Amino acid sequence: MGVEKGARSARSRALAVLHIRSTALAVALLPAAVAVVLLVGGATGHAVGGGWDTARWVTSAVAVVALLAAAAVGAVIVRARPATSPTVEVAEQSAPDLYRLVRDLADRLEVPVPSAIALTPDCDSWLEDRTHLAASIPGETPRRRRSTEAPVLVIGSPFLWWMRVAELRAVLAPVVAGTGPSAHPDIAAARRFVRGLDAAVAVAAAPGQSLLRRVLLGFVGRVSRLLLRSCRVHAAEMERGVAAAASDRAQTVDYGLRIVAQEQVGLAYAGWDRLLTRVALPAWRMGRWPSRLDAGVVSALTELSRRDRLAEGFASRLGERPACDLLEEPGTVDEAASLLAARLFHGGPAEPGPDWSPVDWSQYPEEVVDRKWRADAARLHRVLDTMGVRRATAPTLTRVMDHLSAATPPDNPAAETLAAAIGAEVAREEAAAPPPAPLGVDADGDTGPLPLLPLVPPRTGRDLLADHVTAMVCCAAVDTAGATPGLDWLDGPTLLVDGEKRADLGSPVLTLVEDGDATPLRSWLASVGVRPEKTVRLV
Repeated sequence: MGVEKGARSARSRALAVLHIRSTALAVALLPAAVAVVLLVGGATGHAVGGGWDTARWVTSAVAVVALLAAAAVGAVIVRARPATSPTVEVAEQSAPDLYRLVRDLADRLEVPVPSAIALTPDCDSWLEDRTHLAASIPGETPRRRRSTEAPVLVIGSPFLWWMRVAELRAVLAPVVAGTGPSAHPDIAAARRFVRGLDAAVAVAAAPGQSLLRRVLLGFVGRVSRLLLRSCRVHAAEMERGVAAAASDRAQTVDYGLRIVAQEQVGLAYAGWDRLLTRVALPAWRMGRWPSRLDAGVVSALTELSRRDRLAEGFASRLGERPACDLLEEPGTVDEAASLLAARLFHGGPAEPGPDWSPVDWSQYPEEVVDRKWRADAARLHRVLDTMGVRRATAPTLTRVMDHLSAATPPDNPAAETLAAAIGAEVAREEAAAPPPAPLGVDADGDTGPLPLLPLVPPRTGRDLLADHVTAMVCCAAVDTAGATPGLDWLDGPTLLVDGEKRADLGSPVLTLVEDGDATPLRSWLASVGVRPEKTVRLV
């Protein structure tokens, strides 16, 4: 009963959207209809005279203009390429077990099978309609798609590595069930119309247009936005009806297991977010991209389950068959998803190169952590040199601490000036870097600037200064106290002293940066055995 109720609601809302489309078409044809009536009346002798002749000329002119405008708007809507999510396409020959699982799931739900499967570097799953005439999948040979073709199933790649096969099937059940309502002709037509309007608005707003094209597309954009506003409520309610119908239908498949699997969705999202912001982002900024991000999720969540008592028991699931076993070559797929994640969240290049190379987790401490610390330390001393701060024959930690502790709180001009100078230096380096290439370009424009989904807001000058001082301290610890760079799956780069993580460095550094007091940091250095007066290797 719930399935039919949701489907009926979705179909009624789809008809409302199509009614708006028909109304817009009728408004565009109305002047032409009036002109035809007047012309026929004149030809038959029923509407003659000067006034009728003037009316015929005026209405004919208005009809021509209206038809040309309607044709222009319709052409842009039809030709505009709807936005498609950047994904890693998974061919059936590279994942026959995964396709078999989805096909069996669709058979149990009695719904159409998704036309293809793709992966996204995010913790979400959805159906994506790619049947628009102008739509195309990156890397796929352009072809004319049938409007009746089922949507593409997009799966979050972290799910495949963290979830077990049964859990993945339970999570995908309500998503796959959505292909049932999506197959209805009215719902499919309404979705194509709304997506075409959205694409037309994007085309009209694209930068770099000539004056004439900007004027013409400005009119198209206004009409498309007006139609979108008219459709907004009906389209949203239509999607809610589709989701409700899919959810009710999916209750017949693995309902009890789905409740447990939803806990894994939330846990995977938390681990994925920490992995990207704390671990992957420092590597991306160094021109390296971790090539096994999805495998790293398992390590991160295993570490979380070890630390957090709320997550106890989750790691015990690792003995069951992981969903990534459904792929023929999980390492290759993980690498492609990791490269796409770097592109989406950081704006990295589309292909590996000399300045954009993959890094394995075993190489991360030396290739990323140590290089990052020394690059930041070198930048810190370079800025101190440009400020005219006295230095010895070689860079030392003492120079940095003496400079920052020269002033007293609450106003620490030395830290303020140094923070501003470091921020300006970082901004210059970022501005000098080549801009990322767009994800895809078509006749109507590109997909927009990258990164599409920046992970963190820009860092302040004080944050940058604290990071650079921390990097200098870590370099001194490595060079003079036998410490080593390490990787913490939840916190990112970390300093290891005698094989143990030292997480107590942040507070002494902040005291030095914010208050100009070097005493806590000197005590910390003494406890570790760091000699701040010794030379530090910067490269």
